[in-house]
Amino acid sequence: MNKISRRSALGSMVTGVPLISLSTTAQTATEETAKVFRGEHKPRPLPFDPAKLKGISEKLIKSHWENNYSGAVGALNVIEKRLATAVKDKDVPGYVYADLKREELVRTGSVVLHELYFANLGGDGKAAGDVLSAIKNWFGSYEQWEAEFRKTAQGLAGGSGWVILAHNFHTGELHNYWAWDHMHNAPFSRPLLALDMYEHSYHMDYGSAAAKYIDAFMQNVHWEEVDRRFVRAQKAAL
Repeated sequence: MNKISRRSALGSMVTGVPLISLSTTAQTATEETAKVFRGEHKPRPLPFDPAKLKGISEKLIKSHWENNYSGAVGALNVIEKRLATAVKDKDVPGYVYADLKREELVRTGSVVLHELYFANLGGDGKAAGDVLSAIKNWFGSYEQWEAEFRKTAQGLAGGSGWVILAHNFHTGELHNYWAWDHMHNAPFSRPLLALDMYEHSYHMDYGSAAAKYIDAFMQNVHWEEVDRRFVRAQKAAL
């Protein structure tokens, strides 16, 4: 077998050209990296035409998707790869590893909630299906649910966070949950409708007029997707 110098090996790593195809070293590296640490997440494409939303500009949606959501995907990949190294390093103290785990949770929450957010946009804003019946059952009427959802959102205006209509598996109830950041989803619950209240989600179009953004969001909710999530949550709760 040909011997490979350290200089040559480093050179191949930079250029991306392998010195030996299917080398034992490359295979071992792949085998030793657990799937959870490979950092191979990819942004999901928008499931709707951003030019066709009512009251939310294409420019805003594209910026939100490219910078905030895709940025979170990239950051999660970086964190996972650093965890892969840190977990094997005996010299990394627990408090340093804990910081990486916190960042993993933040970025994971951002990725998941943004994907839910974009997927529940692109509709006509007209609630229907089993989820509408469930909303009426738990809130008394759709109007009372919407009023509370909007009030929760307004409470986050000018700051950061999410409003999440969720099915709580523990209680069996539907609730509008307040989330200050990407890590505050209610325990043991399935998000059905996610509203991003970070300023990046509306400032380009509305400045500080968050209430107008909430109005626009409600006009574009894709309730068929929300209903699909509810049906899946019902099956999972059995």
